[in-house]
Amino acid sequence: MNRENLKLINNDYSPLIEIVRSLCKENKSLIIAIDGRCGGGKSTLGKLITERFDCNLFHMDDFFLPFEMRTPERLGEAGGNVHYERFNEEVIRSLQNQEAVIYRKYLCNKGAFDNPIKVETKLLNIVEGSYSLHPTLKKHYDYKIFIDVASNVQYERILKRNGEEKLQDFLSKWIPMEEHYFTELDIKSHCDLIVDTTMINQQTATC
Repeated sequence: MNRENLKLINNDYSPLIEIVRSLCKENKSLIIAIDGRCGGGKSTLGKLITERFDCNLFHMDDFFLPFEMRTPERLGEAGGNVHYERFNEEVIRSLQNQEAVIYRKYLCNKGAFDNPIKVETKLLNIVEGSYSLHPTLKKHYDYKIFIDVASNVQYERILKRNGEEKLQDFLSKWIPMEEHYFTELDIKSHCDLIVDTTMINQQTATC
């Protein structure tokens, strides 16, 4: 794979936007995945793309694993805390068949599913969020992006966004789970583009 590396500076996302624009020139259906470290700006990038292109945006955060499925065995899997089976069934399969996508967000704070959402077909489809490049999903993407960020900047962004108490949750739980997933499954090696956002001064960095 001819993997590219891109370092963003001065809050300038235009080089990345141009890459997406070039991918769209063939005027065919595309599914682009944006995975990477929390606090790196995956959601920010996804939002920027929707502002510049006519596309659908799907968030892996809407597919966290339901509480009743969170067994020690499942959570011991690299990337096992996302409901990749449901994402594959409800989103990927419909996109491949060029059909409207109907799915339900899983509301972790309620332990329940929200009302169904219907998303009409579009040529460009963005999937953003940690675990979007799970082995059961990665083969279905036309282009794969990994968002990287230096650990000290990652901590600063999470602290600013979530506060000290939540930062400790990330340090003790969420970041180790992500790093296990990245390392165990060698996620970077499967990506077409590695984007370093360390030098981006995000006002509201999101993961």
